[in-house]
Amino acid sequence: MSREHPLLRRIGAAVRALRAARKWSRRELADRAALSERFLADVESGAANPSVLRLEGLANALGVELTALFSDVPGAVRHIALLGLRGAGKSTVGAALAETLGREFIELDEQVERATGLGLGEIFQVHGEAYYREAERRALSENLTGPPSVVAVGGGIVTDASSFEMLRARARTVWLRAAPEDHWQRVIAQGDTRPMADNERAFTDLRRILAEREPFYRQADFVVDTSGHEIEAVVARVRRELAGGNG
Repeated sequence: MSREHPLLRRIGAAVRALRAARKWSRRELADRAALSERFLADVESGAANPSVLRLEGLANALGVELTALFSDVPGAVRHIALLGLRGAGKSTVGAALAETLGREFIELDEQVERATGLGLGEIFQVHGEAYYREAERRALSENLTGPPSVVAVGGGIVTDASSFEMLRARARTVWLRAAPEDHWQRVIAQGDTRPMADNERAFTDLRRILAEREPFYRQADFVVDTSGHEIEAVVARVRRELAGGNG
């Protein structure tokens, strides 16, 4: 197998994402896995061809199954992550998609709430966004090492480099795109205007946030529009895209 083979790059991305999720330096992971820092750097860049025993050492050091390092291999069954702002349809589409695929549906924010014992509003109000992102990162890492699932992630996860890199390395990502007006109407219907509550410029802010995050959302494996489409049609489109990409 030649250097910088696609398989080695995918393994490297998985190792790098798992290390980033734990906020470990390369030196720290190298020490835990009994590897040289130089060799680990080559693994993470896809330039090294590690033996199975060395990969097993990395998996043990990271606290995951060996198969977790191969979750991006073509033909492997992977997690499916739904991206987008609140009101994109992640919860509704995700639950329906998971049912058709026979997988568990996970709301990552619910996992964060259970892990912290706090509601999202309390987390932001009392501890701030940095605390939330750390809890989100831990919850994501835990879920992505489990059985393949359909997971709806928070709208801002794409702005956290570590979490987004881990997500893209370990899951098929789908941006559920909707018009700003649809986002707004759906959020109002849910009774949730966080983080724009009591803001007279709320809709303007929503459009701004969507515009700021769109470049990140466009990095998803594929995009599916939800505006003007029934849930069944959206789910069917996602399934066609997944089938086309061997997901």
